[in-house]
Amino acid sequence: MSGPIQHGGGLAAAAAEFGGQIENWIDLSTGINPCPPALPEIPMRAWHRLPDQERELAARQAARRHYGSGSRLPLPVPGTQSVIQLLPRLVPVGRRVAVLSPTYGEYVRAFTLAGLAVDQITDLDAVTRDHHLVVVVNPNNPDGRLFPRETLCRLAADLATRNALLVVDEAFSDMEPGDSLAGEGRGNLVVFRSFGKFFGLAGIRLGFVIAEDRLTAQFDEWLGPWAVSGPALILAEQLMSSDTGPIRADIRRRFEGLTAVLREAGLTLRGGTQLFQLVEDTHAAALHDHLCRHHILTRKFDYRSDWLRFGLAPDAQGDRRLLDALLSFRRPTA
Repeated sequence: MSGPIQHGGGLAAAAAEFGGQIENWIDLSTGINPCPPALPEIPMRAWHRLPDQERELAARQAARRHYGSGSRLPLPVPGTQSVIQLLPRLVPVGRRVAVLSPTYGEYVRAFTLAGLAVDQITDLDAVTRDHHLVVVVNPNNPDGRLFPRETLCRLAADLATRNALLVVDEAFSDMEPGDSLAGEGRGNLVVFRSFGKFFGLAGIRLGFVIAEDRLTAQFDEWLGPWAVSGPALILAEQLMSSDTGPIRADIRRRFEGLTAVLREAGLTLRGGTQLFQLVEDTHAAALHDHLCRHHILTRKFDYRSDWLRFGLAPDAQGDRRLLDALLSFRRPTA
């Protein structure tokens, strides 16, 4: 795994290949809320000064209430990707890692680049005593597979008997908070949460780590001082303390619109979350290119040529544009 992993969001590259102005494209390649809320006012001092402990504490307390993490104060980090890169430091030399796959590719990449042995397992039954750290993305990206809390708690308890860790990535769990493990107090459990996906503000690069104090302090030390900007902390505090009901309602409406379009187009839905749908189709690659020619970007996968992931359009007009493009697709003949 020497080269970079292909992710969603490459509008500039798509526009360079297929033409058109970037602002006229519809980006369905990411699982991000396309209808972000209005931004609160950010005082000038947040731009002028380094973030102090008071500002960070306010954001952490707001995150604790929002995620329901109980006595644990979530640690703000500059995007979940920043702490994925640090996970190999938690694994002793010679121990193995298990990543429930297929899933977000940066986990396997980070462990592999660190020289660790990684097993890409397809079921939790494949976890063995050789695994010092297990990664589960729940709900999973890209197929939306979801394990009940009780199942993951049993896994964490089993891993604890041999001082092994369970990392649960809940980047897409905001719409179903009842499935979250954020409130579990297990010492060997690390939960990652994404701020940008639910709030539609991926550009500020903000995530949270929920774990026992010993582990969050370790991540904090590795990241170094002022890892998260003052404006990002203010946005987190204000938006996480606000009424998120309208945000959830917008996402549900956009998800219903997407699902209706895909079904009307006769596509096979493989799974997903309320922020994306995964389609399985023999001609997924050709469909991807066809949509690009209509300046609509979707997410294809190098490990599954028959998969195509669709994010949410920002409005009904976007749904209509997607449907028109899908209905004009002519499947290749043998």
